[in-house]
Amino acid sequence: MARIAKTARQVTRKTPKPDRLRLWFDTFTVVVAGIFFSVAWPTLHITHQVPAAAQPFIAGLAALPFVLIRVNPALGWAISAGSALLIALAIPSQPGNHIPFQVVHILALFALLFAVAVRAQMQIVLVAWVATALLMATTMAGAQDSFAQAAFGWPIAMTGLVAFGLLVRWLLLSRKALTQQAEENELERARRAILEEKARIARDLHDVVAHHMSMVVVQAQTAPYRVDDVSPAARAEFESIGSSARAALNEIRSMLGVLRSDGQLPEHAPQPAAVDLLALLDGARRAGVSVEWTIDGALQAIPDTTGLALYRIVQESLANASRHAPHSQVRVSLAVGPDAVDLVVGNGPGDASVNVAGVTPGTGIAGMRARAEAIGGTLVAAPRADGGFEVRARLPLSGDDPADPVAEPGPVGFFAVE
Repeated sequence: MARIAKTARQVTRKTPKPDRLRLWFDTFTVVVAGIFFSVAWPTLHITHQVPAAAQPFIAGLAALPFVLIRVNPALGWAISAGSALLIALAIPSQPGNHIPFQVVHILALFALLFAVAVRAQMQIVLVAWVATALLMATTMAGAQDSFAQAAFGWPIAMTGLVAFGLLVRWLLLSRKALTQQAEENELERARRAILEEKARIARDLHDVVAHHMSMVVVQAQTAPYRVDDVSPAARAEFESIGSSARAALNEIRSMLGVLRSDGQLPEHAPQPAAVDLLALLDGARRAGVSVEWTIDGALQAIPDTTGLALYRIVQESLANASRHAPHSQVRVSLAVGPDAVDLVVGNGPGDASVNVAGVTPGTGIAGMRARAEAIGGTLVAAPRADGGFEVRARLPLSGDDPADPVAEPGPVGFFAVE
């Protein structure tokens, strides 16, 4: 069991996100944007005719969109490209300066375009590539002697930059696919380890429990023939013991089939339902348990999932009462409501003349509570004031397991490709 728990922890463990690397990169991005701004502002009056009061804002449009290179590169590119077009059209350059916007602005725009090619959707990459190529071809035409040289030179440079970004994008996607494949292989290995451990436990249970239960069945069935002068009452008691042992053996074989399978129920091993409660209670009475029951409502209306949990809770409660409080009076009350089933199983104090010192507490109550909570119900088990014990459970009639939250897939590597 410890091996299964360890393997399950390894299966459910998630790959930690590179938060520390992102923090360092964000810090680096802010520092670079600050350097860009500290260069653009003091040199803006050299390249453009801008009033002193407007220089910080123009420099900010040139440098600060770089901060969005990881968080939202498409938005950063749109701001940078739009401000570049605005500066080229609205702000005149100084005499002798043939570049319509600052070199810092070009560097930030190139970096943002590269990030768009790596991370954004392909439609956005296409729009950004074409728009940036047109922007540079038209606004930088006056910076060279030949318009054709500018018109074709900058689009070629933009195409090379985008192609390199797409290559990096492909490498990141390949790495992500390899990582996912490695995780799937690890999960498969862990699953196989769990199945092997379950098969080993099934073999041990079969060797230990099923063997002894079979011996109980054989002894109970042959006792009237091996023992002389067996009264009719004793013969009926032996038959009851044999029936109970056979039922327990069938359930053990069903559980062994589940352990040996790959997660699917055995084909010929139906689980008990709510309609089987009467047979369970009647069998407990024939086995010597002083039990009374009242059922309010139709057991057929209880779905299979809730019925199975209800059956197991009643079964465990009867077993606990017979072990820890022998010869006590057990009363089972079941009420089927419109939305839920209310169950109360109570027993009085046991016979003081029967020694129960060797009976050790197990995990029955924890198992009953886990069954109830697994289908969205509740269970409370506590001693009573008269020295007895009581189990109260409320189970929903929906019979649906609570939905597990779907984990959001985290990005693989530093850049997450959209």
